[in-house]
Amino acid sequence: MTNLVRLLEAAEFPPRRRAELRRMTPGHRPPLAFLQLAYQALPEHWEEKSWAWMTLVAGIALMCPDPHRADRPAGRVLAEVGLSEYRLEQLLSCEGEALHRLLLGIARLLGARRLQVNWLDFACLLLESGPRGKDDIRLAIARDFYRPGDPRRKKSGL
Repeated sequence: MTNLVRLLEAAEFPPRRRAELRRMTPGHRPPLAFLQLAYQALPEHWEEKSWAWMTLVAGIALMCPDPHRADRPAGRVLAEVGLSEYRLEQLLSCEGEALHRLLLGIARLLGARRLQVNWLDFACLLLESGPRGKDDIRLAIARDFYRPGDPRRKKSGL
């Protein structure tokens, strides 16, 4: 994941290619820019979860030039940006195409605000295939969203 982020945020990465990646929509035919990047930077057998990888690459590209920071958990960043509890519930419960579209919307929001996030959280949400693993990442996102001392706790009456 770190290599992918470094490659996408590098000044040498062609802006036209990054723009193509930003416009990518999972479920549609990927642009040549994605295929080139995929065969250079993604793990073997990425094709088995191409929708997930397309969503990750598009989301990271939407947030460039500084999309990723390991010490900024997704839940905390979502709370800081003021994501509603309704949207959080959608994020934690949806699957498939709905999850992909929601994550791209979140990436647009975070990119517009120039906020960095730990993309590994979103990668696990998209790439994890077992229910236990998905539940663990969902709980971690919720925990970080509602961490003690967060002003949202007061709003919700907890």
